[in-house]
Amino acid sequence: MDLNKVMIIGRLTRDPEMRTTPSGATVVNFSLATNRAYTTTTGEKREEVEYHNIVAWGKLAQIISQYVTKGRRIYIEGRLQTRSWDDQNGIKHYKTETVAENMIMLDSRTPSDAGQSSYAKDDASGGEKIPTISADAPANSLTEADPGDTEEEEVRIEDIPF
Repeated sequence: MDLNKVMIIGRLTRDPEMRTTPSGATVVNFSLATNRAYTTTTGEKREEVEYHNIVAWGKLAQIISQYVTKGRRIYIEGRLQTRSWDDQNGIKHYKTETVAENMIMLDSRTPSDAGQSSYAKDDASGGEKIPTISADAPANSLTEADPGDTEEEEVRIEDIPF
């Protein structure tokens, strides 16, 4: 059995760019930055940043485009895909990107997001319920992940206050 699974937690380096293909499919592209801190064999502390190209399709693309902005911290789950194309000079180019299948918004909105509702709701136990969006979910569904719960409850997108 083969496995092509990617899980990334990072911050958006730019606002998502949404397009519609000639066939009418919605697609959004953005990139995430992840940091890695480590100590070298000589004891020197270093930090590296890795940039990941992400693409999402359909309803997930629409939600990402509408609710996720530069600097936001999100979790992306998906698969790696490499595509190729020839440029105007006939040179072949390759691009490997993560095709998003699920997304969790990890930041809650702050008061500086004037006039906008919070997309993280506090529960009675003091934890946060964070919207989880899946590309496999029905078009109008959204589940909320509660760090204290292992079960997910399904919520219709019409019931979300933002």
